[in-house]
Amino acid sequence: MNWKSLFLSADGRIGQKDFWIGYLILFVATFVLGMIPVLGMLVGLALIYPSVCIFTKRLHDFGKTGWLQLAPIAIFVVLGVIAAVVGGGAAALTGAGDEGLMAVMATMGLFLLVMAAVALGFLLWVGLSKGDPATNQYGPPPVALTGTAATV
Repeated sequence: MNWKSLFLSADGRIGQKDFWIGYLILFVATFVLGMIPVLGMLVGLALIYPSVCIFTKRLHDFGKTGWLQLAPIAIFVVLGVIAAVVGGGAAALTGAGDEGLMAVMATMGLFLLVMAAVALGFLLWVGLSKGDPATNQYGPPPVALTGTAATV
């Protein structure tokens, strides 16, 4: 395993330690570069692919398909639609004034909190699950970025 493979290939498996290292690198890069108005948005879009790669390889390590990454996204879409409908209904019931705006904001805040919990839960599940100690359908046990056997 090398750095290029870690971020640019979805094939194979990675251990917990390499996943967390890769995730933290992408998180910090997204956070820091996100402060630059236009460049930050472009870099954020460019870092989606490396993120998909590290999550896919980590899911492979415990025998799961990388397509499971779509589950939180589907939940976000469904929650977003529900939030829009409920928020619109709350605004209609309370009127167009400040009460309506507050109802919409409260509804959106609740759904954003639920979406954050889903994202955190998925991250922890992927990052903390034990890998298969033997070869699985995605390949042999991972070798750490340092060249030693990856610990699970």
